[in-house]
Amino acid sequence: MLKELALLFFKLGTVAFGGPAAHIAMMEDEVVNRRSWITRQHFLDMLGATNLIPGPNSTEMALHVGYVKAGWKGLIVAGACFIFPSFVITLVCARLYVEFGSVPEVSRIMWGIRAAVIAVIVAAVPRIGKPLVRSRFMLVLGLAVVALNLLRVDEVVLLLGSGAVGFLWAMRDSLKQRPGTLLCLALLPPMLMFTPFALSGGVTDSPTLAGLGLFFLKIGSILYGSGYVLVAFLQGGLVETRHWLTQGQLVDAIAVGQFTPGPLSSTATFIGYQLLGLPGAAVATAGMFLPSFIFVFATSRFIPKLRKSPLAGGFLDGVNAASLGLMVAVCVTLGLTTLTGIRSWIIFALAAIVLIRWNVHPAWVVAGSAIIGYLSSLNNI
Repeated sequence: MLKELALLFFKLGTVAFGGPAAHIAMMEDEVVNRRSWITRQHFLDMLGATNLIPGPNSTEMALHVGYVKAGWKGLIVAGACFIFPSFVITLVCARLYVEFGSVPEVSRIMWGIRAAVIAVIVAAVPRIGKPLVRSRFMLVLGLAVVALNLLRVDEVVLLLGSGAVGFLWAMRDSLKQRPGTLLCLALLPPMLMFTPFALSGGVTDSPTLAGLGLFFLKIGSILYGSGYVLVAFLQGGLVETRHWLTQGQLVDAIAVGQFTPGPLSSTATFIGYQLLGLPGAAVATAGMFLPSFIFVFATSRFIPKLRKSPLAGGFLDGVNAASLGLMVAVCVTLGLTTLTGIRSWIIFALAAIVLIRWNVHPAWVVAGSAIIGYLSSLNNI
């Protein structure tokens, strides 16, 4: 069984383009339709479980399947084989980027890609946020997160605070009968704003393996929502706070994640290599994905029951609203620094229209924008 798991998830990790939704659809076809390893209902239960724990959803689905079929050994084999191909491909891209990224011809290509990446995130916001728009309260919560993040409030604080707000909203009927308890709990989210970690400060120390590993370990431990929420953490932590990356380097790293297979979180591999070479790539990747292994192993037996709890659902709704707000905030920040000329705005607009109107795969849009950016720079359009 371990050999079968290894072969299946190595194949999926090599050809799984298209983001978490596409990855999960491919897994469902393989393990439910073709191999009948688990029932469709069980698969859906596992999918619901991944929404209640942080980390990349498609990777966690691979871990769940591995655990169901072969226990903790299957969990490790399935997860490692799903992540490894993306790690290697991203590593090759990072090496080429470090070697040739400053060559004028390559810079022209990356210029077009950066505008497209912002369009990719913008196009994902309405698709991901459609369920939240139905709730006026959650929509307001998401907008509040946008404002607070632009004021440099830490992403972790906003996620946890919004989860607490969602929890309170779910309990509002029962708490009306206990106003004292309601008041104490309602003070919790504002109090989080005044923790030592709430406001981003300027950290200019050079990157170290320990610092890089801890940074991505923190992200892997609290990353809810779409993989694009990762961009907000990278923007706040590596560009604005630590100054380990420039804005352009971050957008380039996101672009690589768009046209390589496997989870978008493999962007950590690219960034780790940029900062500290091969050891940095290994440490950043391990930090990003290790929490998912631990969470799935610790919760796989009972977490589907929690999904049915209104209180757990309220917490998750609040976290999802914050995730969407962080995505919007990072679009604003990246747009102000990247879309600086008429050509970049034209590429951004064209990419956004193609993505929203025709739902074209982001990898094709990124590739097309690279060509347009290169040609327009040659002709000084």
